[in-house]
Amino acid sequence: MTEAIYLEVSQKMEESPKGKRQPTISGMLKILGVSRSGYNSWQRRLPSESEKRKVAVKARIKEIHEESKRNYGAPKITKKLQQEGETISERTVGKYMREMGIKARWVKPWTITTRDSDFSNTLHNVLNQDFNPNRPNAVWCSDITYIWTLNGFVYLTSIMDLYSRKIIAWTVSKTLEVSCVIDTINKAKSRRSTDLPLIIHSDRGSQYVSKEYRRITVKMELSYSRKANPWDNACIEAFHGLIKREWLHFHKIIDIDHANRLVFEYIETFYNTIRIHSHCDYVSPTDFEKQFTEEQKHGLLLAS
Repeated sequence: MTEAIYLEVSQKMEESPKGKRQPTISGMLKILGVSRSGYNSWQRRLPSESEKRKVAVKARIKEIHEESKRNYGAPKITKKLQQEGETISERTVGKYMREMGIKARWVKPWTITTRDSDFSNTLHNVLNQDFNPNRPNAVWCSDITYIWTLNGFVYLTSIMDLYSRKIIAWTVSKTLEVSCVIDTINKAKSRRSTDLPLIIHSDRGSQYVSKEYRRITVKMELSYSRKANPWDNACIEAFHGLIKREWLHFHKIIDIDHANRLVFEYIETFYNTIRIHSHCDYVSPTDFEKQFTEEQKHGLLLAS
């Protein structure tokens, strides 16, 4: 007889309402056509080492899935398990996830929108879709997105370091005034070194072509997306889509204070520090930058 039948016997015994006549084990075994010796043998049987490992791996898969705010699918969970020393395939992880009824939150694939190569004389696309600088603080990109709340829209301005895809500064505001962008840039400048040549890329929104923006970025090289071509700023726009799909869309956001707390929780306690990224060799943006720093120190020691 299958293990499922023995489990059914046990469950039926446990589910019997209190105060009512409970069926005997012998009676249940007779109804189900299970022998007493078979049932006793099943009760005495200890789980094998492979069964124990499967239970442990499934438990860890569920933990990783929860730690990722239920955003990781089989590929990233597999990478995490392998980083922890577990020898397991993506196919097996996917199988276990299906058995447990868990899956990643669906992420809509990025699609290319209409392109327009018509440049103005002053707004040049210096970046030209080169999204892989060889060091931190070589290229920053910035963008603004809206967040719906019960009290109306608020706006998230973010700045990303393209080397690690880390969000180095962000601001939630009630308006789209240029001061919100200036505040975010000042935060980024206070947290990061800008001594080396630095490109800052954005779209052509009014905030990014204003005199105040040009003044605050005077020591940076300005780069702009082509007209009506968000693909030129794909990384930061993809992040804004990510924070909504993975986090904000699952909350009923009350007001700007609530939005600010949620953005802080996602960026500072998850995206930058925990969420693994394929671009970063499946470590977090913060750890990816730490690896760069360690490699630089090691190189200097070898050179000395």
